[in-house]
Amino acid sequence: MAEQIEQATGLRVEILGGSLVMSPTPRGKHAGTIRRLRQQLESRMPPELAAYEVTSIALPDDEDDYCTPDLVVLPEEWDQDDAWLADPADAELAVEVISKSEKTRQIADKNGWYAVAGVRVLLVVDPRYGRWALHTAPKDGTYHGHFDGTYGDAIPLPSPFGFALDTGCLPLYGAR
Repeated sequence: MAEQIEQATGLRVEILGGSLVMSPTPRGKHAGTIRRLRQQLESRMPPELAAYEVTSIALPDDEDDYCTPDLVVLPEEWDQDDAWLADPADAELAVEVISKSEKTRQIADKNGWYAVAGVRVLLVVDPRYGRWALHTAPKDGTYHGHFDGTYGDAIPLPSPFGFALDTGCLPLYGAR
């Protein structure tokens, strides 16, 4: 049903905890944020990794649960995979760009799902306020490492990346 809704409406659909979560597809500054982060990642990450958009990650405990980060870094072999859900154990980094309309509870719930799935690193970028949060070291459904900053502060990515992302180039919602 989720796939049919996505095809019929153009909305991005995820199933989190058995609930359908729908959001508009990214455009404008949201999409520009994703593009700028992807360019930085692709120019510097190890060659055996690749950045993907519109790729869903399976979530534990229910074969129908999945989330679709704005950007996910997986082994380059994903290019040849016939599965439609990536294994969260393969995700080196998931990136979520907060939309203008997201609520604090929605963000916290989604962050929790990534931790439960065991995604090693989650980067949440918030163009509403020019802030970012980097979550690392998932264990027992919680991220135990947490770094946050504002646009202009570099985001220090852990291994296997070993470089920092520039946030000074990221657009803010409501600003030209």
